[in-house]
Amino acid sequence: MRKADLCLSSEGTEVILATSSDEKHPPENIIDGNPETFWTTTGMFPQEFIIYFHKHVRIEKLVIQSYFVRTLRIEKSTSKEPVDFERWIERDLVHTEGQLQNEEIMAHDGHATYLRFIITSAFDHFASVYSISAEGMVISNLS
Repeated sequence: MRKADLCLSSEGTEVILATSSDEKHPPENIIDGNPETFWTTTGMFPQEFIIYFHKHVRIEKLVIQSYFVRTLRIEKSTSKEPVDFERWIERDLVHTEGQLQNEEIMAHDGHATYLRFIITSAFDHFASVYSISAEGMVISNLS
């Protein structure tokens, strides 16, 4: 089995829900593989988005590139539908003035079909997510 970036739209991954949307910066930008595009929140917190892999995966490492995110909680689900999420990872990110936050997380027990990312607080009124990278392997297709 090959390791891949499981969070790319080219791998079949989708953003199936986002609590805010700006037509110039839609949530699909998170997984498009383009470092110049991003999703932006549109005000109050918490804000969240859900990524659907369309298969069972095992994630070994996450890399989140963002701007102005203060606290991020990640929940996962192995269900066929986006339900039964369990808390998985919670991080306080460091504010990096004038440059992207680049948070690397080594994942334990990273089996999932869905990931829910919840930005619980930010360093400003708005925050943005440029990309989510999930290094890991496909375990099986959904049947």
